[in-house]
Amino acid sequence: MTRDAAPQAPAPFTADDYAARMAAAARTAADAGLAGLLIAPGPDLTHLTGYRPTAETERLTLLVLAAGQDPVLIVPALEAPDAEQAPGATALTLRDWADGKNPYAVTAPLLGPTGRFGVSDNTWALHLLGLQRELPQTSYAPLTDCLPMLRAVKDERELERLAAAGAAADAAYAQILHLPFADRRETDVAADLAALLRAHGHSQVDFTVVGSGPNGANPHHEAGDRAIRRGDMVVLDFGGLRFGYGSDISRTVHVGEPTAEEQRVHDIVREAQQAGVAAVRPGVSCQEVDRAARAVITEFGYGDRFIHRTGHGIGVTTHEPPYMVEGEERPLVPGMCFSVEPGIYLPGRFGVRIEDIVTVTEEGGRRLNNAPRELAVVE
Repeated sequence: MTRDAAPQAPAPFTADDYAARMAAAARTAADAGLAGLLIAPGPDLTHLTGYRPTAETERLTLLVLAAGQDPVLIVPALEAPDAEQAPGATALTLRDWADGKNPYAVTAPLLGPTGRFGVSDNTWALHLLGLQRELPQTSYAPLTDCLPMLRAVKDERELERLAAAGAAADAAYAQILHLPFADRRETDVAADLAALLRAHGHSQVDFTVVGSGPNGANPHHEAGDRAIRRGDMVVLDFGGLRFGYGSDISRTVHVGEPTAEEQRVHDIVREAQQAGVAAVRPGVSCQEVDRAARAVITEFGYGDRFIHRTGHGIGVTTHEPPYMVEGEERPLVPGMCFSVEPGIYLPGRFGVRIEDIVTVTEEGGRRLNNAPRELAVVE
């Protein structure tokens, strides 16, 4: 399998970049009526500070952000040397605590006795309960509820990374078309996809869905031991992280020549996907993207076979807000990035899904995936 030359990494984010992100997050929290933000290890902490602890631990690690005060990162003393090396470390104050001490007593003075705080979704209940014991008059809300768009709008350097991840996924798809499908297990093709993503610069592979024949009618089918047969439709959905930002692409291929019905269903999904992308522009609500794609599939009589939302956001994780789904009235803003991935699923027979990552521009939408969307024939 051919390996690309090592990809040229974009310029790293600077301490000033992280300082600006933390300041903006604190302002956004204040505007939402929150006393501050509490950010535990995970994608929010990585985005705001560049710090990614090397291991999951029960010891409290917490970034405290509030308008009008300097950001403070609470860390266990034994992990302080690593935290000091984080790209955003010089933009915050590091405060450590030693084993045997109460970390919540160290944190409590930074919060004040009352107030409602936004907390990152993956914060351990252990730590929130510890803070509540120290500060019984405080309350907490998950960022998904109170600030779901905290990471949604990407700057130019984030977009550069997302475009690079998308290009790598396109390249992996181009190569998988030349590898054998027939008489191989789904897991074999999935392993090829994972290897290709890594060969094209991915540091992390998050998923490699290979749904052949009837398995393709399950949108979240994981690659299994089924042998792919000549005559199968095969849904490919794969992605991961390159330069710390996500890729996610879906294409559907056919082993040998498709039937007229299979080609027709694929053409309908391709038209729906194009309609969804064409609907993207600033000010349009997220649900309008879903409606545009769904209307095409419904018009051709397959509305009840499109059984998931049209898209999800992407950034430092491969699934995050915003979501392109009915009922989401939030308007699109330049810099938002998300998938547009309609599908048709015929139980017991086959499925079709086509997905690209799209970013909102000042004029409309721009695809970050440019791999061909026609039904490819593989062997």
